[in-house]
Amino acid sequence: MPGNGDELSILGFGCMRLAVKEDGSIDEERATRQVRYAIDHGVNYVDSAWPYHMGQSEPFVGHALADGYRNKVKLATKLPSWLIESREDMDKYLNAQLVKLKTDHIDYYLVHTLVGDLWDTVEKLGVADFLDNAKVDGRIKNAGFSFHGAGTDFNRIVDAYDWDFCQIQYNFLDEKNQAGTAGLEYAATMGLGVIIMEPLRGGNLTKNVPPAIRAIWDEALVKRTAPEWALRWIWNHPEVTVVLSGMNDETHIQENLTVADQAYPNSLKDAELDLVKRVEAKYRELMKVGCTGCRYCMPCPSDVNIPLCFEEYNNLYMVDNPEVEKFMYAKRLGGAVALGNPEFASLCAQCGQCVEKCPQHIDIPGTLESVVEELEGPGFEQRVAMAKQMFKQT
Repeated sequence: MPGNGDELSILGFGCMRLAVKEDGSIDEERATRQVRYAIDHGVNYVDSAWPYHMGQSEPFVGHALADGYRNKVKLATKLPSWLIESREDMDKYLNAQLVKLKTDHIDYYLVHTLVGDLWDTVEKLGVADFLDNAKVDGRIKNAGFSFHGAGTDFNRIVDAYDWDFCQIQYNFLDEKNQAGTAGLEYAATMGLGVIIMEPLRGGNLTKNVPPAIRAIWDEALVKRTAPEWALRWIWNHPEVTVVLSGMNDETHIQENLTVADQAYPNSLKDAELDLVKRVEAKYRELMKVGCTGCRYCMPCPSDVNIPLCFEEYNNLYMVDNPEVEKFMYAKRLGGAVALGNPEFASLCAQCGQCVEKCPQHIDIPGTLESVVEELEGPGFEQRVAMAKQMFKQT
């Protein structure tokens, strides 16, 4: 890590998408095994935050890092900047996080999900004084911020405080989105470590890879999986310090560890980089909405499962059989599988609360209208009834 000498693993364990049970709660036994396996195999950076898993990620991490594992890692979590109304709030949340995480210090503490206006607010409330004092008293070791705003705001936030590191969304679809490549390079020139989030765009670059995308990847002389291509592309950039992966499947963890052992800066050949560019262009043709599945928009007061609606909407344009995907939408959002309540896009009441929470700045209500038009058209009620019958729900 630039500036402090920490030797951080290039792969970090992100705790926003942990393994879950059918009811959506964290599968603590399985997730603990996964976290500890990753640590035992070289991962030494673990990242959580106040809102992840509806507030349960930090307590989980506190338990998972028991039995000596806390001493093996650098622990990162984040100040929930949107909840801050006073200078006193900053200490209140940090102190609560220390309790939840069962630790006396946070190694890497971030001001969470900054955009320009939110930074202006917390700056006026005294966040610089808070970070300085928290460093002096030992509650945090390094101060940083995570960024979800417009690229025009990134540099001024970097310049506004003596940061140790930053965290940005970065993948081959986001070179010009948010901080982008320009922000990555600027942060590095200013001596900041750079932590990468959303390297696989919430799994959208690896789940249900469309045939047109697979065909391009298959042209490569060296055969790699879609996740390996995406991760290698990021690690090809020498400015990158750590790449966070929301690993919740044992095979994915093993694959990521293997790729991390083999990936180096500036290791991809020109022909391979050109191949990635072609994949990027094809994805832009196919994808309808740039949702990463971060769930910052949730819970929805109308019970719409916004990320899943958008996932199915994108899938509709990435499969060979649209009718199959329309049925999947009815099944997954109709409450048939988990015997829950419907979560369809048509439940949206256009309240707009989700819009200001979205790091991707998506027009969520407007896009949900498109989801309704495309996925809740003729035959929708019959598909819902069929899904319920399949899962014995009446």
